Amino acid sequence: MDVTFLQILLYVLGAVLMVCLIVLIIKTIYTVNRINFLLDNIERKMKTVDQIFGVIDRFADSFSLATDKITNGIVNFASKLFNKKKKEREDI
Repeated sequence: MDVTFLQILLYVLGAVLMVCLIVLIIKTIYTVNRINFLLDNIERKMKTVDQIFGVIDRFADSFSLATDKITNGIVNFASKLFNKKKKEREDI
């Protein structure tokens, strides 16, 4: 009688364990699906932000190029102006 009682107890505990594992697996699948949805949403938003940063980067590059050209023009003008003064002093 003792052996059959232990067998029945083990079968019942095994069935309870199986049900708990099935519930745990279903909850895990549900959680993974929610995480995938969130990650897809974040990925779409990051693509939008990447495009915005790309536009800002292109604007900054063109602005930098323009300021470099203006600065080079001013420096060239100043160097020509000072070179003329040095040549005039050398001629005197």
